[in-house]
Amino acid sequence: MNSTGRLFRVSVFGESHGVKVGAVIDGIPAGITLCEDDFLADLDRRRSGARGTTPRKESDAPHIVSGLFEGRTTGAPLTVLFDNENTRSGDYSELVSHPRPGHSDFVARVKYGGCNDYRGGGHFSGRITLGLVAAGVVAKKILAARGVTVSARITELGGERDRFDEAIERAVRDGDSIGGIVECTVSGVPVGWGEPFFDSVESRLSHLLFSIPAIRGVEFGDGFASASQRGSEHNDRLSDAAGHTFTNHAGGINGGITNGNDIVFRIAVKPTSSISAPQTTYDFDSGKAEPLVVKGRHDACIALRVPVVAEAAAAVVLTDFMLVARGYGQ
Repeated sequence: MNSTGRLFRVSVFGESHGVKVGAVIDGIPAGITLCEDDFLADLDRRRSGARGTTPRKESDAPHIVSGLFEGRTTGAPLTVLFDNENTRSGDYSELVSHPRPGHSDFVARVKYGGCNDYRGGGHFSGRITLGLVAAGVVAKKILAARGVTVSARITELGGERDRFDEAIERAVRDGDSIGGIVECTVSGVPVGWGEPFFDSVESRLSHLLFSIPAIRGVEFGDGFASASQRGSEHNDRLSDAAGHTFTNHAGGINGGITNGNDIVFRIAVKPTSSISAPQTTYDFDSGKAEPLVVKGRHDACIALRVPVVAEAAAAVVLTDFMLVARGYGQ
């Protein structure tokens, strides 16, 4: 549902044009120094403003309302709230009967009998990732104390691996959108995190990564390229007794367990569904397929804002694994 994790548990809530969005984070060890300013750098990376992102501007100011006392976490659930301040809900009224192709409009209408909040995509909106990013800030603090760092970057946009600006400009000019690929690297993870079979590191990471709106693929290490390799090419040979390897084709995971090398994964981000270029799709009012031109403020390339969300997802999952590993004395 809307919660994830075993010992480090995160719940997200809110709708794109509702009063607030946010997260409740449970299982945070007591005594971690934390303040609202600690969230600002990552929240700023997720915020719109760059060419190709939505013109919708939100302050995204975090408000901690529980779980913090005198600058330290208390061990109780930490609740972080964000106000929705800049909404134009009228832009979405037509989409109730004329759903966007590729978006959740149609399936949400059917699943919830028309009771869902459709404004701005409601609970299906990428705005809900604000709570995940907030949880990621806390998780990164916990991991940093163990010497673990998480970083993500864009490696491809619209099929281009270097001319990102040109790809974005073409999409904006055409009233269209583009996707991209984001690569994330986690360094400093020790050997032994992960709980096979069904709680392998890849399983848990993929579960949360696919929860990010617009994600269409996840791969670890060489990923799909490994299908065309030979074992002699793909195998990572050990270089020392600590488990370091000469190569990292496996992306830092063997048998669902971290092997002490960098965890490396990539995610594929689809083009944004909301585009101003005309598309013919079914209209429930007219009872036939009609041209749709999506109004409102939307990202031409949502992938631009995904790296920090991917980092947050990875940090949340790995913090949970770290706390579980303590039970094994690791």
